[in-house]
Amino acid sequence: MYESMYLAILVGTVLVLVAAFSSLLALRFGAPLLLLFLSIGLLAGVDGLGLSFDNAPLAYFIGSIALSVILFDSGFGTSLASFRQAALPALTLATLGVPITAVLFGTAAWYLLDISWLQGVLLGSIVGSTDAAAVFFLLRIGGINIRDRVRSTLEVESGSNDPMAIFMTIALVEIIAAGGDVDDIGLGVLGLFIKQMGLGLILGLAGGWMIRFLVNRLKLERGLTPIFTLALSLLVFSVTGAIDGSGFLAVYVAGLYAGNSRIRSHASLKQFQDGMTWLAQIIMFLVLGLLATPSQFGEIALPALGLAAFLIFIARPAAVWLSMLPFDFNPRETAFISWVGLRGAVSILLAILPLLGGIDGDHLLFNVAFIIVLASLMVQGWTIGFLANRLGLIVPKRIGPVEKVELELPGTASHELLSYRVVPDSPVARGERVPRWARPALVIRDGKSMRYQYAGPLRAGDYVYLFIAPRYPRLLDRLFASTVPFEPDDADFFGEFTIDPSKPAKVLDAAYGIGLADDIGDVTIAELMTTRLGGRAEYGDRVGLGPVELIVRDTDDNGLITSAGLSLEPEGGRTNIPLFLNIRDIVKLARAHLEKRRLRKAGKLEQRGDRAEARNVLMGTTGSDDLAAPLMDPSDSDVAAPAKAQSPSSS
Repeated sequence: MYESMYLAILVGTVLVLVAAFSSLLALRFGAPLLLLFLSIGLLAGVDGLGLSFDNAPLAYFIGSIALSVILFDSGFGTSLASFRQAALPALTLATLGVPITAVLFGTAAWYLLDISWLQGVLLGSIVGSTDAAAVFFLLRIGGINIRDRVRSTLEVESGSNDPMAIFMTIALVEIIAAGGDVDDIGLGVLGLFIKQMGLGLILGLAGGWMIRFLVNRLKLERGLTPIFTLALSLLVFSVTGAIDGSGFLAVYVAGLYAGNSRIRSHASLKQFQDGMTWLAQIIMFLVLGLLATPSQFGEIALPALGLAAFLIFIARPAAVWLSMLPFDFNPRETAFISWVGLRGAVSILLAILPLLGGIDGDHLLFNVAFIIVLASLMVQGWTIGFLANRLGLIVPKRIGPVEKVELELPGTASHELLSYRVVPDSPVARGERVPRWARPALVIRDGKSMRYQYAGPLRAGDYVYLFIAPRYPRLLDRLFASTVPFEPDDADFFGEFTIDPSKPAKVLDAAYGIGLADDIGDVTIAELMTTRLGGRAEYGDRVGLGPVELIVRDTDDNGLITSAGLSLEPEGGRTNIPLFLNIRDIVKLARAHLEKRRLRKAGKLEQRGDRAEARNVLMGTTGSDDLAAPLMDPSDSDVAAPAKAQSPSSS
């Protein structure tokens, strides 16, 4: 008995250590790390080293706990500013994107796998959500630096679409198990959806408030606080699920609320949760890998790979495009969002539910879902960085190589101790002093520590320790950042020229013939850009204005544009995607098409000598005689001096 216990512990420990060691290989060779975790479980399983594990209920139990830990950390690490910025498009993707994907994919599965349409939609629901662990790893750790709005949309979507996929999967399992009579239980499913999501949202907010209140009020021992917080998050998850709410939504919302509150020991909590999230990912992928039987994959490999291709290239892009139509994302950004639809452990976890419901006795749905996850991680996970670069979405890093370590000391609830390394060419290295509000405390130079007051001018290589408020201005980052001029790639991204955003927009209008209305031309370039961006500008945002494109180089703490670039190539010279147009682009194309048709019609009328009718056609096209003049005889006094009207490009 004792020998078997020690053997189980030994095997589990070795698997975790191998998975952790594999992270070094993944980071070195660019392999999707979660694919390695899953592969280790497969290699150790019944068709590999011979470890037999076929306990589906236990696997679902372990996976659910691990997923709740991951979702709590996902919410805890998402800033409220990022959530607000991406809330509408991300939540639209989470609520509409999953059902659209499930229906499209289910129709293809019905055809390729020779299963019922409801079973196909069930399989579509299983693979309908993106994996939070995979997306967070690739975007946050993988070093892919893209626009804040695109990154935030992907992160919020990956954390919030799991509850929808889980609900649809559970509901469809119950429908199929009951005989597939949708009419009898359709309203019940709708009521259950409202109940689960409503309870998840309400109890998630209440749970987040409870976590913040108890952590700040009880003043627990420092090492116990992270464990206490984790236990509270699992309490929110389990209580919500016990009363038939969405525990996964609740734990994500609780993490979002607590992480954006003034909670004690925030830095140490984040470090602990990062470690727990890594452990949860490793355990979940290893267990799910052990549960699979690769020898069964051969029979359904071809249709499963066909469905994986359909999901990657058709179902997911179509769902993303339809969900993103109302939002002002350009085609390249929408294409990238559709590609970063990685499937991971959540899909395999949901594939266990049909097994538990007794409707997948031959493991068909489970095996197909597993193959799709492997294909997604291999195809999409390995190409995200390449595609982001190919689409021109990589944003140059804002600051130089600043080393910053956040520490939290007892009694400093409103301050943190940060450590910066002074880099060459930074303002402080050139003699600019650190402001008093930053409270410099210590300088380490050549291995020796000294007080800041006696250190003299800072030098490259010095380490400076200073106390600052948690919400310190970005000015401090700029003081310690390298000021090396933009590299050629940066200049290519930000355009050929640097412009002053405080200048009136009519200066651009006069130089490039943009065609702004008189009242718009009186505002500043920064105000015009901010308005076109929906009220808030972010680093790297782009605004197309006729023949030019304006790019945000920098903003202040209030989100006001302080520096901008100008490109004479509106698409930045990068790959242009003729698909994924938003509503604004579609309307523009429709207007341009109608205008060309009317111009051709006017030209034909002019050739036949029917100049009055041609003029009427052109007036109907533009609301102006600007386009009519070239077709008319200048001697015609009725046409030669038309009244100046607003250009259509300004509308």
